[in-house]
Amino acid sequence: MRQGHDHHHGHRGGPTSEEDLQGWFAGRLPRDWFTGPPEVTADREEILVVGTLDEPEVGADATDEARGSARRARIQRFREETREQRIRIALEAERSLGRKVSWGARVGDLEQSFTTLSVPHMTRLRMSERAVLDTLVDAGVARSRSEALAWCVRLVGKNEEAWIDRLREALVSVEQVRAEGPASEG
Repeated sequence: MRQGHDHHHGHRGGPTSEEDLQGWFAGRLPRDWFTGPPEVTADREEILVVGTLDEPEVGADATDEARGSARRARIQRFREETREQRIRIALEAERSLGRKVSWGARVGDLEQSFTTLSVPHMTRLRMSERAVLDTLVDAGVARSRSEALAWCVRLVGKNEEAWIDRLREALVSVEQVRAEGPASEG
């Protein structure tokens, strides 16, 4: 977590370390939401709170598909049943911590994230992806995140040129095949 940047984002002296944030959420989340304390990770825009839910009851002979389906349904139910409280907690966090809150839930090996608020464009990148951009900025490779993002796109364009050209050719072929298809009546 990078404390050096908090003052730019209306951070109001609330908890700053991930341990402190963990405590902040532990005090506010209903005890029956998760099987243990949630995992709290943060950067200067966003706090991500991911909790583990109880495994749904499925028979011992259930297929992997049935198990996966039950896990997805379990996360969906959690998402729907806790929406109002999650929004309330997220708004309180935004007021006192100066950051958006995203939520996630994990059941077995399935994890899903969901966001309660509309987030700015850059926040649609995952935290680990934003960390890459911040490293480029901190190292002086780029002056801003958007410049760092453009730099990444140029790098991929240059290093994967042959592959991108093949993709473009494939798209042209798709267009041609589509054009040769049955004419729509009407």
